Amino acid sequence: MLKMIHFLLAAIKTILALMIFFVLTLCLITPLYYVYLKRKFKQERLKKLPQKLQVGIFHPYCNAGGGGEKVLWVAIQALQKKYPKAEFYIYTGDIEATSMEILDKVRKRLNVEVLDTVKFIYLHKRKWVEGDMYPYFTLLGQALGSVFLGYEALNQLNPDIFIDTTGFTFTLPLFKYIGGCKTGCYIHYPTITNEMLKRVSNRQAIYNNSGVIARSPILTMAKLLYYHIFAWAYSLAGQCSDITLVNSTFTMEHLNALWNRPLHLVFPPCETDHLKKLSRPTVKTPKVRIMSLAQFRPEKDHPLQLQAMYELREIVPEEVFGNVMLVLCGSCRNEEDRRRVKDLQDFSKHLSLENNVEFKVNVPYEDLLEEFQKASIGIHTMLDEHFGISVVEQMAAGLIVVAHRSGGPLLDIIETSEGSRLGFLAQTADEFAHIIKFILQLSEEEVGEIRERARASVDRFSNKKFQEEFLRAVEPLFK
Repeated sequence: MLKMIHFLLAAIKTILALMIFFVLTLCLITPLYYVYLKRKFKQERLKKLPQKLQVGIFHPYCNAGGGGEKVLWVAIQALQKKYPKAEFYIYTGDIEATSMEILDKVRKRLNVEVLDTVKFIYLHKRKWVEGDMYPYFTLLGQALGSVFLGYEALNQLNPDIFIDTTGFTFTLPLFKYIGGCKTGCYIHYPTITNEMLKRVSNRQAIYNNSGVIARSPILTMAKLLYYHIFAWAYSLAGQCSDITLVNSTFTMEHLNALWNRPLHLVFPPCETDHLKKLSRPTVKTPKVRIMSLAQFRPEKDHPLQLQAMYELREIVPEEVFGNVMLVLCGSCRNEEDRRRVKDLQDFSKHLSLENNVEFKVNVPYEDLLEEFQKASIGIHTMLDEHFGISVVEQMAAGLIVVAHRSGGPLLDIIETSEGSRLGFLAQTADEFAHIIKFILQLSEEEVGEIRERARASVDRFSNKKFQEEFLRAVEPLFK
């Protein structure tokens, strides 16, 4: 008994010592280290004053080839033309690719030409911002990981202007208060939203709220507390952005609720001019191709597209379904995405759809144009898609689009009123299937009317329009 008491006392002393150490670290060591870092980077900045204006753009996955990367490269293209004397640096974790390989991929896959004067700062700690590093508390883990990665970036180059284009908002305080930079960000999607809080509160199982948590009242309460604390910290980090751009009405509404700061709505750049010139096959052709264009990420919900095809088979004649092909086009960022494609292929076989589904992974832009031209229907299934560049590009190419009834497609892109219809919106696999069936039954005249209206509507999302609005918004950073 005496030994047990001594053990408990020793344990209590250890815990108290650890708590005291933690408090001392938080209250003394951290502020001292902050003062040291601020002084260090200030002295470095004073030494380089005569040099050219340096602009650092934080985009750890600049070689991924998705919609976010399209924004990055079209923005750089505009900045290089407007500020030819400035030096532009990209902080990237794509250490396996040379600068020429990255720029060549940008030209081939995204159809964007930038000057090769852009320079790359290679980061070796990118794994700390990847979701699979944090099976639990993923948002917090990635936020802290982005600070860690941002510190690596800051140590390699402390620019005059720092712009985050990936949503790693917690890097902004680092560059503003320690680096002394002017800061800006382009937000594609809020890291946390009130909708996420509502889904957790309603105990809805979804890709970012596991069934285990959704079924447990206690775990749900704990997650809600965690989300509220994170939302508060996210809002504080957002105050460190001198200029904030958002890509859609959806993002602006959610960010307004969290940040309460001036926001600039700048729709992302979409390929419209040459896509509008593509000739169109008729929907009434025997072979009907339904095109999906999205990175192979979990939130894009490709399984819903396969389920929609399964439902379609149940409601159209067999000879009609035999001529329908779903073509999933998209890029893979890493091994996890490649495993996801394999899982989708297995799922299509499980649903006996292997003869009605094709996968086009990491295709060059020229091949993608061919897919645009061969397809007659477009599909997009992401819940709360922040904008939907691929939706706009499909409409520009003349595809009749059915997208998820949420986010950007609902608020900014697709009008569904009769007489001014630009496309269709759905939520469930059954709805997607019935709308596709409806499209297949439309007359050529009805299809032509929707197509022409949709093509005429996309000019507001062109590359040129984006560059004009982007440059206008960030101009204060360069003064």
